[in-house]
Amino acid sequence: MRTEDVLAAVATGLWSWDNASGIVTFDAEAARLLGLPAEQVELPERAARARFHAVDWVEIQNITGLAVAEGTLAEVRMRVVDEEGRVLRTVRSRTKPLVTGPGTVLVGTLEEVPAPQPGTTAARTPVTGDWRRNREAFLLDAGRALSEARSTSEVLRVAAGLSMPGFEPSALAVFAGEGNRVRLIGQHGYAPGDMDAFLDLPVNSQYPAAEVIRTGRAVYIPTPGEYGRRFPLIYPMVEHFGRSSWAFLPLINAGRVIGAWMAGFSMPVAFTPDERSVLTTVARMLAQALSRASVHESERELSDGLQRTMMPTVQPDIPNMTVAARYVPTGGGLQIGGDWYDMIPLPSGKIALVIGDVQGHDVRAAGLMGQLRIALRAYASEGHHPDAVLSRASRFLAGINGAGGEETDPRFATCLYIEVDPLTGLLVIARAGHPDPAVRLNDGTMLVRSTAGGLPLGIDPDTDYPTTRLVLEPGETMLVCTDGLIETGGHDLESGWNRLREVIEGHALDQDGDGNLGDSLEQLADSLVQAVHGPSSHHTTGPLVDRREDDIALLLLCREPGIPAGPGIAALPRPTRRTVLSIAQAEPERIAEARQQVRDLMYDWPDEDQTDSAVLMVSEMVTNVLVHTDGDALVVAEISGELGSRCVRVDVADSSDELPHRRHPGEMASSGRGLVLMELLAGTWGVDPRGEGKNIWFELHENSGQTVEDYEGIT
Repeated sequence: MRTEDVLAAVATGLWSWDNASGIVTFDAEAARLLGLPAEQVELPERAARARFHAVDWVEIQNITGLAVAEGTLAEVRMRVVDEEGRVLRTVRSRTKPLVTGPGTVLVGTLEEVPAPQPGTTAARTPVTGDWRRNREAFLLDAGRALSEARSTSEVLRVAAGLSMPGFEPSALAVFAGEGNRVRLIGQHGYAPGDMDAFLDLPVNSQYPAAEVIRTGRAVYIPTPGEYGRRFPLIYPMVEHFGRSSWAFLPLINAGRVIGAWMAGFSMPVAFTPDERSVLTTVARMLAQALSRASVHESERELSDGLQRTMMPTVQPDIPNMTVAARYVPTGGGLQIGGDWYDMIPLPSGKIALVIGDVQGHDVRAAGLMGQLRIALRAYASEGHHPDAVLSRASRFLAGINGAGGEETDPRFATCLYIEVDPLTGLLVIARAGHPDPAVRLNDGTMLVRSTAGGLPLGIDPDTDYPTTRLVLEPGETMLVCTDGLIETGGHDLESGWNRLREVIEGHALDQDGDGNLGDSLEQLADSLVQAVHGPSSHHTTGPLVDRREDDIALLLLCREPGIPAGPGIAALPRPTRRTVLSIAQAEPERIAEARQQVRDLMYDWPDEDQTDSAVLMVSEMVTNVLVHTDGDALVVAEISGELGSRCVRVDVADSSDELPHRRHPGEMASSGRGLVLMELLAGTWGVDPRGEGKNIWFELHENSGQTVEDYEGIT
């Protein structure tokens, strides 16, 4: 007797559903149960769907999908309807999914069963509308929360907080498969030490999680007796926890089992298809979230490792100096880029501070940054002058850009190289297209110091890089940074510096008065980064406000107070505000820089005419040194006194013993008016001979009345 005849005798039909072709086949008994003629029939999917209640058809799709994922039997009750939508009967379908090539074929049986009565247990299948809506809302919330988790610990915390509709686990555990071991990576609902026996197990052990990882199939254990029967060696170790049901589900990502998820229940759970569907969906989302977190953590570990390798640790023991540094990566990708800083001990006993920015925010930029940093360190260690170091570095980068032929992605780099003499505070600065340094003066005022410079590195291998000499006075702090600190947040260079000025001028160094500037300088570095985009830390790894448009590197150098000033200015009293500039014979173009520095120093002077007078006199004094002597000019400008009665004093020293004298220029003469100008505009002025050379100086006092308009009468 044929199998079909036996089944027909007990009113059971056979049917199959080929997902690839979309054809559903019913034998004669199955066709009769669907209200069709009692003969074998093949229907397209849409015609077969029309024979079932719409809600039930959705349900069978969900349950069969779950059966395919788990490789289990799918059982569901469905209501058969006629052309008018009236329910004819209720049938029970039991199907087994068979994977065949590109699709899946469901093969199973249909038999008529009594219609479930309202309130009975059977009425739960198919799912009621309220339960379905609760489930959908839960899955949406769970998916959103898991998608936002950025680390393994966050994923586990979110999983522990999930409240499933109708049945809620009282204990959770996540296991990872690592080679031939099963390792517990997180748990919830257990006391400390309860899960120690399951921290690390062989993958072939008789434990449900190990079986799930080996086979890739879920294990549902509805009762303690079932647990003891299937896993007799392990059950005595879990019996005292008092759970009633357990579900162990595979964590599958990209077709690979990466671990297992255990949900333990204090109340009995039957694990109906609906409940298994929820658990399976959560397991899929959990696997994806853990995989994303693992990738994110691997990228973070890689980027941190690269940055630790490329970024030096600042020297804490520079004589008379305190240093703080920060690097904050951009918010995208591997969070590595082309910004860097460095501190290089020089053969002369001095220190070189270097900060730069290679074009781009990718791995190539980071690689070029590493190469360029090594090259700069090598050139500096050979004892070259700052301009020579940058010239060689520019040729080095240009050579790299041209070494790859037509496929090369040429990059340039900006750089600021500063040779620091810790004993005198003398700074020799060479700049390659980089933002100028800023100096916080003794009274808290921040000034951006203009420096000479050349093109960024790598553009023209023959570019010259003129140097600028400044003196960092005792108690002053210099800031050098990349443009990410200045221009992030839609700021231009001017508005960006103004934003940083508020932070710098509002920060009190040595706030606790113990004379230790290190902690205070670190706080200032954090405040500068926070002003741009949120809290920071040393080589920040924590979450920041997502305004990271560019990498940030910054260095703060503070000359400790109480250290004697450098040669040539040691006898001067300590000023409230001071700027020092050296101008060589071959640098007449820097006279404009001297004028600008004096104007910056007097930024809050109440009388603009007096400011113009001071700028004009400085121009005359420096020009006289460069024209009438063979030496360099040392400009020292300072403001002292209380607000309202302050005094600005400017000294211009040179090495010539020849004292200036009054001249009587003719109407068309182009020189000879310097001392006449000083007499008219300065409050007081004078010439002081020194051991070698002389010092010309003038002073202006607030509200004294001397203005540049007086110069109009000189002919």
